Amino acid sequence: MIELEVFGRTAAMQAVAGRLDETDGVSRVRLVDATRDGYSVISASLRPRTVDAVLDDLRRQGVPDPDIALTRVELVGSLATGRTEVSLVWADVIGTAWLNARPIARYLAFMLVAGVIAAYGVIDDNVILIVGAMAVSPDLLPITGIGVGVVARLPGLAGRALLTLVLGLGFASVAAAVCAFAQDRLGFLPSGFDLEEVGALGGLTTVSNETIVVALVAGIAGMLALETRASSGVGVAISVTTIPASAYLGVATGLGEFGKATGALGVLGANVLMMVVGAVATLELQRRLARRRAAGVRRATTTRSGWPTG
Repeated sequence: MIELEVFGRTAAMQAVAGRLDETDGVSRVRLVDATRDGYSVISASLRPRTVDAVLDDLRRQGVPDPDIALTRVELVGSLATGRTEVSLVWADVIGTAWLNARPIARYLAFMLVAGVIAAYGVIDDNVILIVGAMAVSPDLLPITGIGVGVVARLPGLAGRALLTLVLGLGFASVAAAVCAFAQDRLGFLPSGFDLEEVGALGGLTTVSNETIVVALVAGIAGMLALETRASSGVGVAISVTTIPASAYLGVATGLGEFGKATGALGVLGANVLMMVVGAVATLELQRRLARRRAAGVRRATTTRSGWPTG
């Protein structure tokens, strides 16, 4: 359930409250006086499928976005009965994507740590360390941000998320390169170490059909995870397409094996591209379905109240 709160002048809020009360999927509409004289506050409960249509209607009525607040409320215990409604809330997706597109220091620190752990995983041919690095990596966030930016036709969002992703993967690769270089110079590499014999990461220098398919479905899973707040649980599956390749790229660079580094870079680029394609396709399909539902809500509202749909 989504809780809506709208603030504004009392005369305008009375009209808004009346429209909300007649809207399908909106319940518990309340209008109370605000502390400021001549102003009121509306609160209402919205079904997820109704949110985008209600926001469009509020904007058509001249209500500015800063005066609108949305809060997601989860029903608990015996209250969560009946069929659970799962619907895309476009405003929520856009807001989350902008937050995920920020290249904040914490994100870069996690990517650096993931690069170091994955470097040891590559050098020691240790799958457990590689999986651990994938669990640490938050690269799912900017990947979904790119997808949202493309679908929403927001080049600023897509570009910002892409920059954040490139910076993060760059941090991971540089960390792996420094780690491998230091171990090589200090004589800490395993005896007879050869990147060709790293069985756990075989095939990370060549793009194959497996590369394409795995990255594509990972992008689909990543977008669904963003919408359901399950990104922490799906992040490991997403990073299987990025962190191993980034670490392999870094280790190869640190050891001066630039041919292998170039191959790993190609695999990494293909993985990122296919994940974005999967994310975009998933979100575009859901957005089209959400628009159909919103159009149905508007038609139902118009039939009941006679309001123009704009």
